[in-house]
Amino acid sequence: MAFHSVLVVGGSGFIGSHIIAKLALTDWRAIVPTRHYDRAKDLLLVPSMDDVVEADVHDEAALDRLIPGNDAVINLVGILHDSRAQSGERYGPEFARAHVDLPRKIVAACARHGVPRYLHMSALGADRNAPSMYLRSKADGEEAALSNPAVGVTIFRPSVVFGERDHFLNLFASLAKRFPVLPVAAADARFQPVFVEDVAQAFVHALNDKTTAGRVFELAGPKVYTLRELVRLAGEFSGHPRPVVALPDSLARLEATLLEHASAQPLMGRDNLDSMKVDNVAATSMRDTLGIEPTALEEVAPSYLRGDRPHTHVDAVHVEAPR
Repeated sequence: MAFHSVLVVGGSGFIGSHIIAKLALTDWRAIVPTRHYDRAKDLLLVPSMDDVVEADVHDEAALDRLIPGNDAVINLVGILHDSRAQSGERYGPEFARAHVDLPRKIVAACARHGVPRYLHMSALGADRNAPSMYLRSKADGEEAALSNPAVGVTIFRPSVVFGERDHFLNLFASLAKRFPVLPVAAADARFQPVFVEDVAQAFVHALNDKTTAGRVFELAGPKVYTLRELVRLAGEFSGHPRPVVALPDSLARLEATLLEHASAQPLMGRDNLDSMKVDNVAATSMRDTLGIEPTALEEVAPSYLRGDRPHTHVDAVHVEAPR
């Protein structure tokens, strides 16, 4: 069997590990660059892995070493928090670096070295005129991804992603274990959570289907929830049901401001509140656009929030994937 090679930027994270697991069942093999080799070396246990390489992907010289010889590049890099934008700027410097500058550098390197395909992770609700810096930077990142016509680009816009190691439902479940009541900002914000395995399948599908180049796909689950409902379900599924209290907007804004100053990675910042002014809901279904039947949250979340799965995702892949 002839193998294809894909560079997975951000591949050591939550979604990346699932994509690499899916690749183990195909003729694709992955290379994952990382700034912290020790944190990603367990991926070498996965049959689809060719190598884990210590590198700074923001360095164009490093990209010129990493990208040649690959058939495609996947970029999953994304951050949720940044400092406030300076006067006249659309977003802060870290959003610009991660969401806009990086895809522009990757696509330019793909074009220089004749790599024909680039798969880009954006976000549902990305829009140049969105109310949040995050969503505006994601929209500009899409524009950067499409900046060179020599590279066939597929863009994915997922809603919030759930799965065994997610930072969304697990966070709410953890808070439910610690507190008797859960105050929630933007409680009526609407989301359409998508299972991480479905997201991974969408990326693998696009790798194998060149007709997806030049298209944008929304990735969302089968059901829409308010944030209030999701917080309540996380508590119930984890065995710690708690009453959920909606915070008024003024108090939510004050809380977000205080959290921003208390931590470099706050649970909630003002820009997160701004993002939730826009419904995180898809206009299309993965069933219709990609032939993927979206998985219901209720089918998966109860087992991992209760802690019923004792092994890590990489352990499971190592045992189950064919060689």
